[in-house]
Amino acid sequence: MPDEKNQILAAQLPRNLLANIAYFLFSVGIGVLLVPYFISTLGVAAYGLIPLAASITGYVAIFVQSLNTVVTRFLTVDLQRGDYALANRTFNTAFFGLSALVLLMVPVVLVVAWFVPTIFDVPAGEENGAVILFLGVSAAFLLSSWNGNFTVQLFAFNRLDLQNLVNLASLLVQTGLILLLFTLCGPSLALVGGAYLSGAAAASVVSFILARRVCPHLRVSIQYFDHVRVRDLCGMGWWVVVNQIGTLLFHSAALIVVNLLFGATSAGLYAIPLQLVLLLQAVAGILSGVLVPTILSFYARGQTDTLILITKSAVKLMGLAMALPIGLVCGFAPQILTVWVGPQFAVLAPLILLLTFHLSLNLAVLPLFSINVAYNQVRVPGVVTMLMGVVNITLAVALPLLTGWGYYGVAAAGAIVLTLKNGFFTPWYATKVLGVDVQTFTPSILSGIFATILVGVAAGALNTLFDIASLSMLVVYGTVVSLAYLLLVYKVGLNGYERRLFESYLPSKLRRVAA
Repeated sequence: MPDEKNQILAAQLPRNLLANIAYFLFSVGIGVLLVPYFISTLGVAAYGLIPLAASITGYVAIFVQSLNTVVTRFLTVDLQRGDYALANRTFNTAFFGLSALVLLMVPVVLVVAWFVPTIFDVPAGEENGAVILFLGVSAAFLLSSWNGNFTVQLFAFNRLDLQNLVNLASLLVQTGLILLLFTLCGPSLALVGGAYLSGAAAASVVSFILARRVCPHLRVSIQYFDHVRVRDLCGMGWWVVVNQIGTLLFHSAALIVVNLLFGATSAGLYAIPLQLVLLLQAVAGILSGVLVPTILSFYARGQTDTLILITKSAVKLMGLAMALPIGLVCGFAPQILTVWVGPQFAVLAPLILLLTFHLSLNLAVLPLFSINVAYNQVRVPGVVTMLMGVVNITLAVALPLLTGWGYYGVAAAGAIVLTLKNGFFTPWYATKVLGVDVQTFTPSILSGIFATILVGVAAGALNTLFDIASLSMLVVYGTVVSLAYLLLVYKVGLNGYERRLFESYLPSKLRRVAA
């Protein structure tokens, strides 16, 4: 039976990866085009409020998000073990618990949104629009989090391809409404908020339909609400909340600090290269997300040796995979900004380097986080992440004020603190949980860093030798670097097991070509 389930997991991997890549490319295309569209219609200062709203929303919905993470772990284990009675108790306990949390968050959202123009620097005349934007984005975020009751079932059965249909529905409705309403009514932050909420509503409908089709074993019923399961979920959930707060202090606080210290215009400028960071994080999320159900499945069936082997290789593959886009972004930074948003923004190229290069380490370790969740070892990581998040906020405020670096100081603070955490604590704690040598993951992490430097230097050299002044030339030289790098990594950078693991992510036709 374990071998049969492993074969099912292996067969699903290519479909999941292709679906993830397809959705990612589509979302990147929309995201890249929307930034200059928003800047040209709303202006830099008003545009900066859109990612700022998403940053603040993360804090508002933190408890809902954290419970979602915990439910994912418990429900996946229940379903993988075929214990549908316990799975129903987990599902319904989470369903009614999440519903209550969402309702409790509503007044919090209303209060935060009302005071947004008072707390943050909002361009004149955009006060009401900013309030409605924050209301719409926050409501969409809460609805999407509640929607996790159903998308977790797709995740548990390793149907990430269907999970992408849910995401696609949200993105299509959201983007289509923005373009339609901006054309009919004129550009407005309030319309952006309404579009976000409409997209989340559409995704909820799609997720419910797909969940019923994939997992008919679960049904909503208050009789399955289990007070014992509440204790299990809350016991783990509290520490996930702590970890989530710390994570937000790393990833979502920078734009808030920039707005408060330097104003809306500076925040808008900072948000431009920050979008590239979010895209790189999305790429890494796609790659690591494909692996998470597999890790949970191996844990649920007690296949620890396989779990360790695949996680070690996954960290190396993650680092090598992310080295290519990170290196290209660093090496071609001025050209990317010029082609993307205009030559007047090319001066932000050093900020791109500061925000992206350290991701060669900090994204490579993403597969290790799944180990903490699988083994229910989230207390210590939660405390450490929270403490380091507080250090990050402190340094983000202190560096600009003490050095005069402006928002470069905010970016430097995040790079320093996040790298210290993920360079030392994260791999060490994973080895402690697994009971393996403390240096188990170090070579895998270092390979990604060296590869990023290699790609960055190659792109920078081409940038120096040739005049890359158009999108077509940028694509040509980027393709040259990419093909050379991929060939080198496949032939030299991977061992036999890593090649087989990499090939397992490919469709059968591409596997024959790679072989």
